[in-house]
Amino acid sequence: MSAFPPLNDLKLLRTQAYIDGRWTDGGRPSLDVINPADNCIVGSVPNLDSVAAEQAIDAAARAFPAWSARTGKDRANLMRKWFDLMMANADDLAALMTAEQGKPLIESKGEVTYGASFIEWFAEEAKRVSGDVLASTWTNRRTVVIKQPVGVCAAITPWNFPISMITRKIAPAVAAGCTIVVKPAEQTPLSALALAELAHRAGIPAGVINVVTADADNAVAIGKTLCASTVVRHLSFTGSTPVGRILMEQCAPTVKRIGLELGGHAPFIVFEDADIDAAVKGALASKYRNAGQTCVCTNRFYAHDAIYDEFVRKLAEGAARIKVGNGFDQGVMQGPLIDDAAVEKVERHVSDAIEKGARLLAGGRIHPELGGRFYEPTVLADTRKGMTIMSEETFGPVSAVTRFSNDAEVIAAANDSEFGLASYFYSRDIGRVWRVAEQLQYGMVGINTGAISNEVAPFGGIKQSGMGREGSKYGMDEYLDIKYLCMGGIE
Repeated sequence: MSAFPPLNDLKLLRTQAYIDGRWTDGGRPSLDVINPADNCIVGSVPNLDSVAAEQAIDAAARAFPAWSARTGKDRANLMRKWFDLMMANADDLAALMTAEQGKPLIESKGEVTYGASFIEWFAEEAKRVSGDVLASTWTNRRTVVIKQPVGVCAAITPWNFPISMITRKIAPAVAAGCTIVVKPAEQTPLSALALAELAHRAGIPAGVINVVTADADNAVAIGKTLCASTVVRHLSFTGSTPVGRILMEQCAPTVKRIGLELGGHAPFIVFEDADIDAAVKGALASKYRNAGQTCVCTNRFYAHDAIYDEFVRKLAEGAARIKVGNGFDQGVMQGPLIDDAAVEKVERHVSDAIEKGARLLAGGRIHPELGGRFYEPTVLADTRKGMTIMSEETFGPVSAVTRFSNDAEVIAAANDSEFGLASYFYSRDIGRVWRVAEQLQYGMVGINTGAISNEVAPFGGIKQSGMGREGSKYGMDEYLDIKYLCMGGIE
């Protein structure tokens, strides 16, 4: 077993699935949860199948009428209790996350706060769901629009942000009056189960939130069950674009609403008038957080000829200062990659770039002292189109920097991708700021900042980076149906 700081509340380490307000192993074999830092077992959870998924759907369906009939204020009060419990147990939640995911404890604590913010935000939004009375074209009729919860929902979540990706989906669903079935990533089920425990303590009724755990193979069967169900009316997924395409196909026969937050390949542009030190600081924050394993982290850097040498030098110096190690160790800024396949992908991208002419300025190898899944923060200069890293999402701690000479050139290069999730640029020219922001084909644009995510802003992409928005007032609409009432007989 992998060692991690003792929990203040041992009951948060749940090793059973949560269905219909009860903890269950489903009579199924167990799935080991592995700490990527040392390859030790943190715990084991049930490896459930489609039968358990059906049971969770049924539980959510039974809970829906009563939950949706409650007032928004009533639902908000329970969600607020859930939020308070998360914040009160933030240290334990962070320890569980670092143990199963590997990120530095300071990042885990930040994610707990970030994840809780969605519960707080949507608890408040639950009281603000309102429709309209529209001007009528008839004298004897009135036109009214109301909003109602879509029904039973499902969510399939990733391992890179095992708390915030769940709360960002659960919170608007339950605030709107929906019930939900969650299938967390096989690598990080403990965070999801701890959230379910706290929701249970908060008094959220049985069946409103259900958590079904499974490995990758059984997850395919569970995903098919969720997509094929005529009871499930909304499916939310965060993950790769290829899997997103499959889920879209599987949801088509039931024409259910779907929200997809898929792959990214974010460009980061540094213009000649930028504050270089600020750009480097933003680049380090955007690229190396969570060991580069974020959907919005930068994959391609573009620096103008006039400042190129200074930017790559300072970026490499900054990367070299990042302390790599076990997420529980003091001062660690970057933990391990999630598994061996992730390491192999990073190595392939780096070797391909160097073979095709890129210059290695920092890192470029598995950590010489730590070994295993720890990879050095890496900076590659003089990258260009045709290198794998310029078209594939690396999902690792590697910066690839390309030079450019004019605005039109770099905007075309930045937009030359099937992805359209996040993008970033640095400039102090207000005219350029507006032009570039409008011309970048991305759902989110960070301007003079490398950190863009928060609960009040709409998170999501365009093109093959997905559809729908999470967070913000727009995120609530994903879980609401609009109904038109034509009221006649008014004389």
